[in-house]
Amino acid sequence: MKNEESVLIVRNVYKSYQNDGLKVEVLKGVSFSVAKGEMVAIMGPSGAGKSTLLNIIGTLEYPDSGEILIGGRNPFKLSDAELAAFRNKEIGFVFQFHHLLPEFSALENVMIPSIIYSDEYSESKKRAIEILCEVGLSERLNHRPNMLSGGERQRVAVARALINDPGLVLADEPTGNLDVENGDRLMELLLKINRDIGTTFIIATHNPEVAERADRIIYLRDGMIIDEK
Repeated sequence: MKNEESVLIVRNVYKSYQNDGLKVEVLKGVSFSVAKGEMVAIMGPSGAGKSTLLNIIGTLEYPDSGEILIGGRNPFKLSDAELAAFRNKEIGFVFQFHHLLPEFSALENVMIPSIIYSDEYSESKKRAIEILCEVGLSERLNHRPNMLSGGERQRVAVARALINDPGLVLADEPTGNLDVENGDRLMELLLKINRDIGTTFIIATHNPEVAERADRIIYLRDGMIIDEK
């Protein structure tokens, strides 16, 4: 894969933590790239380093060494303010637990990243309504999270991830808190978005049924890529 075609390039990334005075190596020289419009699954057992890798790609954590490039830019060379703006605009996040703000409606939750990025409230609202309709929640715009099912909450989280039209969406065990039926519906939604809009997805999962629906699977174990197909 040519670098100029890549939305994401990960080069020789290492990450470790201190645990009771002991150094625990979580990532050990991870390298790969992801093309624009590709859906890539990162698969591995618990403790393999999947979430840490996604956190680094999402600029939520810094690597000990190595680098990542998103759209040809190294976000870790930006100032804190620039990095926060970059993260909000260029990266969408979908987590296992939706992390919706309980006091806000579905519409307001989806609008938040756009309002941070832009002062155009009316445009943010219009775009949020459009995306919520696209994910099948046109009748749930003014419902708060406690009024939504688990599957609906994840759909709101997906809409929120898409509001700023990011170049990359990271999903960490997005079906992990859903039953089989709702998990399947969520994957169908992500595949539809990938197919219709061309959004690039990286999905961390331990579920082979989820991983097998991606274009490519990267297998992670003990902080290293052991296989790819």
